[in-house]
Formats: sequence, structure tokens, C-alpha cells
Amino acid sequence: MFLFDLIFGRKKDSTTSAPVPTATSAPADASAPGTRIHYDPSFIAALQEDHHILLEIFSGIEDARETGELLTVQTRLNQFRMVLMDHLLKENVRLYIYLEHMLANDPVSHELIHQFRHEMDTIGKVVVAFLGKYREIGIHPELAADFSRDLAAIGQALVARIRREEETLYPMYAPPGE
Repeated sequence: MFLFDLIFGRKKDSTTSAPVPTATSAPADASAPGTRIHYDPSFIAALQEDHHILLEIFSGIEDARETGELLTVQTRLNQFRMVLMDHLLKENVRLYIYLEHMLANDPVSHELIHQFRHEMDTIGKVVVAFLGKYREIGIHPELAADFSRDLAAIGQALVARIRREEETLYPMYAPPGE
């Protein structure tokens, strides 16, 4: 579970994570200007739950790799892929577009959102290539030679990205008018 320790600290209280915005004054049908994407007060918590699940699956992948259970590695990589794809889709459709429209009049914040989105596209391609390369590791044990190194690199990128999203990006998500 070293990824949890890396991102959250060994004894860090879960209440110190990034604040989750709450709807206070936005009407129920408030959406980002020029879109039909509505503010959802539970959205950031759902994205953070995705992060927790991704890190949990990733830790399971590491555990299975350490014990040489390559079929389990293969199964968990597939689970990771499914959760990650769902998460990326939610971020692309509901978060980035919403924030880009909400912050269109704030050039600095708008550029930051654009950079986050571009960076995630790049990371996403690398992770998808990694998942494709090791898709059948359970029946092709020769793939295990490079797997540990590649898994460590993916883990470092995952932890860094999650930390940046939760500390910088997610706090920008707010209802229209705030």
C-alpha cells in the first residue's frame, strides 16, 4: 500500500484532503455558460473516490506482481483500465469542459485548466499503452521482465497527478455565480 502512503502520508487524516465544494447559492439547474453541464455538489467526491479505487487496484497489482501471480496482475490491470477509462471520461466531459466555460473570463485559470487537460491526455496515452503492452501478462510471462520498472513509473505518475488534481484542479470546481 505504498501508494496510499505516498499520496496521503502514513498517518495523514483523511479530513485534510482537498476541500469539496458545496452548492450554496446556485439554482438546481445552474450550468456552465454555453453548456448543459450542470454543477454537481457530489462530483468532486465521486472523482476522489475514483482515485481511491484506482490506488487500491494499483496496490493490488503491486502485491500480485511481488508474489508472481501474473494472472492476478492481468485481471487487476483490466480492472484498473476500466476504472481509469470511466474516470477520464468523467473528467473530460464533466470537469474540463465545465471549468473551461466557467473560467473563460479568467485567462490564468483558463490556461491552467487547458494545461491540466493536455497533460492528462498525454498521461492517458502513456497509461493506455502500458495497459495494452501488459494486457496478456498472465499468459506471456516473458513480459514480466520489464513490468516492475514500467509499473513503478506509472505509479509515480499516478500519485503525482492525483495529488495535483486534488490540491489544485478540484478546488476550482464551483457552482456558477461563485
